[in-house]
Amino acid sequence: MVRMLLHWILNAIALLAVAHFVAGFVVADLVSALIAVVVIGLFNATFGLLLKIITLPLGILTFGVFFLVINAFVLKFASNFVPGFRVETFHAAFLGALALAVLHLLFGFLTPRRRALYRVED
Repeated sequence: MVRMLLHWILNAIALLAVAHFVAGFVVADLVSALIAVVVIGLFNATFGLLLKIITLPLGILTFGVFFLVINAFVLKFASNFVPGFRVETFHAAFLGALALAVLHLLFGFLTPRRRALYRVED
């Protein structure tokens, strides 16, 4: 439970950081970022997953770069439902998806793995 809350807060901070650096990517405050992270997660788990399965051959041909396009669509679509979160152009959505992917990669290195938490030393 604590790990899930940590990921939620880190994702909201990442969203705020992307809004600071990417023009056209606007997050009003921390509450909007927290709500946007939940909505993006729900859309990514449903529509994003479906789109990734349908476009899997294209994703393989482009070595996964096309999945950034799908993530950009999910970000743009989610911005229509969250007050205080706005993605103005597709270019901003694509740059935001790219920046979020890099930040999530860095956060993955910083947070402990679940297996490492429960490992018993001999």
